[in-house]
Amino acid sequence: MIDKLKFVLARYDELEELMNQPDAMRDMKAFTKMAREHSGLTKLVEEAKNYIVIYDRLQEDEKILNEDDLELKELVKDEIADLREDLSAYEEKLKILLIHKDPDDDKNTILEIRSGTGGDEAAIFAGNLYRMYLRYAERQGWKTEVLTMNDNEGGGIKEVVVTLSGDGAYGQLKFESGVHRVQRIPETESSGRVHTSAATVAVLPEAEDVDVEINESDLKIDTYRASGAGGQHVNKTESAIRITHNPTGLVVTCQDETSQHKNRDKAMKVLRSRLYEVEMEKQHKERADARKSMVSTGDRSAKIRTYNFPQGRVTDHRINLTLYKLNDIMDGDLTEVIEALKLEDQKVAMAAV
Repeated sequence: MIDKLKFVLARYDELEELMNQPDAMRDMKAFTKMAREHSGLTKLVEEAKNYIVIYDRLQEDEKILNEDDLELKELVKDEIADLREDLSAYEEKLKILLIHKDPDDDKNTILEIRSGTGGDEAAIFAGNLYRMYLRYAERQGWKTEVLTMNDNEGGGIKEVVVTLSGDGAYGQLKFESGVHRVQRIPETESSGRVHTSAATVAVLPEAEDVDVEINESDLKIDTYRASGAGGQHVNKTESAIRITHNPTGLVVTCQDETSQHKNRDKAMKVLRSRLYEVEMEKQHKERADARKSMVSTGDRSAKIRTYNFPQGRVTDHRINLTLYKLNDIMDGDLTEVIEALKLEDQKVAMAAV
């Protein structure tokens, strides 16, 4: 523990020195990263200094126990017991603070929902999930902005991309990525047979300009006429935007606004976040062997949760959590699920400290 803390203190001092260099702000991208890291270490450094003071004092008192002065030995015995108790309490605090905090947790998030297997029923379920997350965002006091939405003729949603802006939005929702499965009797099912459908959810941290550098020369930008469900005409101008990032092959489209300029801004926001996610995935794979967690694999193809309507049940398969409050959850009451996932992830992280 003491070696880890000394390393943290040394890093904190190093960052402070680098940030105080006369030319530190010449590279704003590097400076912003340093400032974030420095800020993120402040609470840990404060507690680490207190821990080291107690640790050093305990070391001194324990040396006295090896001396010949009996009166002094008696005096330090009680103090040693108190210091050990204080040290133990600080260790529990520090274990939590030493967990590598995801620097993206405080960011806004881009939520993508796509209907999967199951035809119209899958699209309706995707719409249900969209409403669920909007209701949760409303409960959190977050702002929402639709970046793109493709409706389904059957009344559902093929795809929706929305920004959720608010305190800790990404940190709250990052474990929602994956395949969500629904089991229920569709309204069109006359025989009363339960069908299984699925939708995919992706949660991305909203990337800032300092996070990702995009060269305009790497982009291919096409414009086209926007259309609605079933090819329905939306407007007569080429306001819809398709941006292709040539180095990665990533393609982003946006047609929600009547203004080509606004659609371009929205599409760039999504592209920036997807490119950032690609880079984060590389880093995640590098750390994968050091920290195994079923909660935070980030694998979008992994089946993470089942919503069983006949039984009124929601089951999260990663942590074997089953709750019989489906209606509440579908109405945005996700707190119990999210907190359970965060707690499990924290347990895994603490075991690695």
